[in-house]
Amino acid sequence: EMNGYEAESEAAVLLNGLGIPEELRSKTMKELEAGEKVRVLLAQALFGNPDVLLLDEPTNHLDLKSIAWLEDFLYRFPNTVIVVSHDRHFLNQVCTHIADIDFGRIQVYVGNYDFWYQASQLNLKQKQDENRKVTDKANELKEFIQRFSSNASKAKQATSRKKLLEKLTIEDMPVSSRKYPYVVFKPERACGDIILEIKDLSKSIEGVPVLNNLTLTVGKGDKIAFVGGNSLAKTTLFQILAGELEPDSGSFRWGITITPAYFPKDHGDYFASDMNLIEWLGQFSPPTEGESFSRGFLGRMLFSGEEALKKTSVLSGGEKVRCMLSRMMLSGANALILDEPTNHLDLESITALNNGLISFSEVVLFASHDHEFVSTVANRIVEITPAGIIDRVMGFDEYLENGEVARLRDEMCHGHRDLNL
Repeated sequence: EMNGYEAESEAAVLLNGLGIPEELRSKTMKELEAGEKVRVLLAQALFGNPDVLLLDEPTNHLDLKSIAWLEDFLYRFPNTVIVVSHDRHFLNQVCTHIADIDFGRIQVYVGNYDFWYQASQLNLKQKQDENRKVTDKANELKEFIQRFSSNASKAKQATSRKKLLEKLTIEDMPVSSRKYPYVVFKPERACGDIILEIKDLSKSIEGVPVLNNLTLTVGKGDKIAFVGGNSLAKTTLFQILAGELEPDSGSFRWGITITPAYFPKDHGDYFASDMNLIEWLGQFSPPTEGESFSRGFLGRMLFSGEEALKKTSVLSGGEKVRCMLSRMMLSGANALILDEPTNHLDLESITALNNGLISFSEVVLFASHDHEFVSTVANRIVEITPAGIIDRVMGFDEYLENGEVARLRDEMCHGHRDLNL
């Protein structure tokens, strides 16, 4: 019934596609890292051609290559898939219908994520326009009635307009459950000509080399997405640039006009205290500002009223990310370093951050497994491979389709474990 003769080969295909190498397959689940466990559980859900697949954030813990494989698998999957995801590119590639849960109801749109977004925004605008027309008409009628109700020659017309006014109905506009934080990075000054120079940077972690003689020059206006299968290499580079880690050899130099700000992937230590949010944000606010400033800022980041008194130790993952973004915004930095900033965020917060970085006029260095996020923010791609870097001034989609880059990647990764973006 489960196609037992081919079960092992089917399992191998699924595990390969989701980035579980052969050397891990003899291990027990308790021996695997958290991200590897999620991949195995996802493979288990996909196994056996089920009639219905229920997937809750399936792209979490997956690299870009594994996400692309999963997109293709689900696109070709013949049965029903019900998925919750904050990955916009994934939803566009996989979904034929979008169930929009908002305004206290569910409305189904036939189409992918982009179609849903455009259609739902158009639908909302039409309702707002209709209500505005009705309101304008009602005001016009009220004005006429008020002016001429006591005028004998106009009494009939006033009575007629009263009847028209009674027939007008303004549709109630329920409040949307979607909330967008205010994410705008305002640098205190523009970057000068020299941004960042990295020369022969090397670093090993627990005896394993993760950076090997990395040399790179960052220019004005660069928004660089760092990609590559070794997430530790990207995190290590960012920690060195942020001054949190010393390189084994090599050097780097920020320009004298540069003020960097760092968003670390692991930011749990920032929330280890028993402070409330007002006290926490006060650490990073201008010294001349008081509690009202912190409350106002927190309100724009969706912590309004009593939520501003919430203890940092009980915050959810998404709330912590919004706090860390607040810290970055208050820094006035002109060079932003972000390591997987979309982790734990909902679609509204991802969209707000995405737009904030697009409109930011200075320098961004970042890593992300969100395809849409990378492709809309980055104007330069740096891929860290076991044999060095591939550095191209181009968008992410163009980079993925570039044949010369693919050939170079094959050469640089020859003899190494398969590279995952």
